[in-house]
Amino acid sequence: MLAAIIVVLIILWFLGYISVSGVNIPDLTLFIVNGHPITLWSLLIFALVAWAISLLPRPLQAVASILLLLWVLSVLGLLPILTFAAFGGLSSLLVILIIVALAVSFVL
Repeated sequence: MLAAIIVVLIILWFLGYISVSGVNIPDLTLFIVNGHPITLWSLLIFALVAWAISLLPRPLQAVASILLLLWVLSVLGLLPILTFAAFGGLSSLLVILIIVALAVSFVL
């Protein structure tokens, strides 16, 4: 089950952040918080990561929950230090870290 969640999460991440020629997927902005658009892809990735975190063992749940919280705060732009130009791609980096953490927990 966790492997399927990891695969779907990777697919959603690639389709949400990388445009594939020939595949027309609309990027729907559902609402705007603090000047940052919240898209359907962001909500789907959030729901999938939250579901995957519930399947992890207890110590890994804490680490993944902190990464999820940082990702949400960076997407919403609520932490000023996470929105500087040097950390412009932090939300993408955190999604990659969550995918790697889930894959490592699956292997272990």
